[in-house]
Amino acid sequence: MGSPWRAHLGGAGASGTGPWAASQVQARRRTPAGGRLHWRREAGFYSGVQTLSQIRQLLEERGLSPRKALGQNFLVDHNLLTRLVDAARVGPGSVVLEVGPGTGTLTEELLARGARVVAVELDRALVDLLRERFAAAIASGRLSLVEGDALECGRRVNAEALAALGPGPFKLVANLPYNAGTPLMMALLLRHPECMGFWVTIQREVGDRLLASPGSKDYGPLTVVSQALARVSKLATLSPECFWPRPEVTSVMVSVERRADPLTEDAEGLEAFCRVAFAHRRKQLGSALGRDFPWPEGVEARHRAEEVAVPRLIELASRWLRA
Repeated sequence: MGSPWRAHLGGAGASGTGPWAASQVQARRRTPAGGRLHWRREAGFYSGVQTLSQIRQLLEERGLSPRKALGQNFLVDHNLLTRLVDAARVGPGSVVLEVGPGTGTLTEELLARGARVVAVELDRALVDLLRERFAAAIASGRLSLVEGDALECGRRVNAEALAALGPGPFKLVANLPYNAGTPLMMALLLRHPECMGFWVTIQREVGDRLLASPGSKDYGPLTVVSQALARVSKLATLSPECFWPRPEVTSVMVSVERRADPLTEDAEGLEAFCRVAFAHRRKQLGSALGRDFPWPEGVEARHRAEEVAVPRLIELASRWLRA
């Protein structure tokens, strides 16, 4: 399967400021009580909280349906969507990378907060829908729409998206795909210090790995690298009922905010060390690392990587890399 994008849907929430927000209010007043979708073509977007029936209608009018092969499960809980954007502290001047915009409800919320958004969408049919819906935002430079995979060759962030983001700081705010979330987060953490953090919805198993403690089955390279470079917290647990169609797994909403003072200055070296140390989970470190070097206090060759706390693993990695 390619890199699927689960589209984030739920509707426009908190109102922003300026002419964009004003046109939103006008559009909402013109939306009839019956709930039928109406397009403000002069504004270039649809305003109003999308219900499940409206999401279905929007897709059916274009002959579309959620594509299981692309992992499209639409979030239909608007309160959770606004909670995600609130946690990311998105406001005027924010630059946001969104992966998997779907029909653009999260995109609309981000724009309403005053952000400049770079949205990466793999589904060409949804790209066409977004171009129509957000014509004004695209024309004004508020929204850059990139068609394609967020990761190139499985490891590098999409070059077109990076160019659109520019050299300054940005945030990832998205409903990430189940099988692409980990490589995307690792790529941004390791090679893009301008990414200030992630506020994302991901599969619960990935969230457990981000938040794991030593000794747990989920403790591994993602845990060590993310906690060395960022402060990780869980915002919410999302049941399958929060999405349409219902996924087969539970999701979590997490905050991964980059540390001002990271615990290591060699993130890529730490990640390389973790790949070796955790390659065989039950293998003792002395056998796994295979080098003669001075062990830090509190760590012995008989220990296993999953038993050692992050700061000790960072010190061990530094000594191993120098050996």
